[in-house]
Amino acid sequence: MQEINIQYFKTAYGELILGSYDDELVMADWRYRKMRDSIDSRLQTKLNAGYNEINNEVLDNTRQQLNEYFEYKRRTFDLPIRFVGTDFQKNVWKGLMKIPYGKTCSYLDLATSISKIKAVRAVANANGANAISIIVPCHRIIGNNGALVGYAGGVPTKKKLLDLENSLFTP
Repeated sequence: MQEINIQYFKTAYGELILGSYDDELVMADWRYRKMRDSIDSRLQTKLNAGYNEINNEVLDNTRQQLNEYFEYKRRTFDLPIRFVGTDFQKNVWKGLMKIPYGKTCSYLDLATSISKIKAVRAVANANGANAISIIVPCHRIIGNNGALVGYAGGVPTKKKLLDLENSLFTP
């Protein structure tokens, strides 16, 4: 059986689980989230791999780039990513990657951007199944009315991330 190398990463925003498989990042997810079992099951099943708590270069680079992001030194990420999900989910996650730093959009905007305007609810579900938080910026999705809606790391964390990206005091 293959292995997904994982590391726990405590930040001022919450604790993440970082995971790599075959030299690609497959997870940067909130450790304590409602869908933890579902995300873990999907990754392990689709990759036919178990978790092993070992560090590697991909995880080191991920920690470094996330720290730079938290310190206002990075707006985009340069990491090898492997999306693990259905083709529809992968399409949604690729759409998320196109939302610029400091910008937000609604589920409807995201659905429209990937030509799935009638699948807003499915787009929202795929957004919630994202296992690569922050780097795949699902925190940039807000409700049609501008409200901060659900987030795997919690709505207060979502607000902190959006505030970080919109800070007037960024160096």
